[in-house]
Amino acid sequence: MKSLACAAALALFAAPAFAQDGGHTVTLNFDVGVRDGQVMVALFDSADAWRGDRSVARAAASAAGPVVVFRDLPAGDYAVKAFHDVDGDGRMDANPFGIPTEPYAFSNNAVGNMGPASWEVARFTVSGDVAQTLRIR
Repeated sequence: MKSLACAAALALFAAPAFAQDGGHTVTLNFDVGVRDGQVMVALFDSADAWRGDRSVARAAASAAGPVVVFRDLPAGDYAVKAFHDVDGDGRMDANPFGIPTEPYAFSNNAVGNMGPASWEVARFTVSGDVAQTLRIR
């Protein structure tokens, strides 16, 4: 019973140290042209995850007032891919050549060259609370 109380006390005292490293917030505001549909957002924490499209978090917001907040993130590097799901089907539409037909954006308002923006230009560092406004184009 004594060891259970010690473990509980250690967990209680260890919690604030963990919360300091994992308590960061990323707030994303989106500038959209059309107020219909949703803005779909994916957050990535590494170049490998970015290239493999393996997000650590996903969210959606109404295009009528698109703001997405990711909370309790550990410090580190992140990047965002987003698209405006105008038709509400839950996926990014593309033409037969794979070129997106719905507006999209990347963190830092990065622009790709013949494809999505690279991790290097979309990456931003989280070491406190971060806010960005992204233009969906």
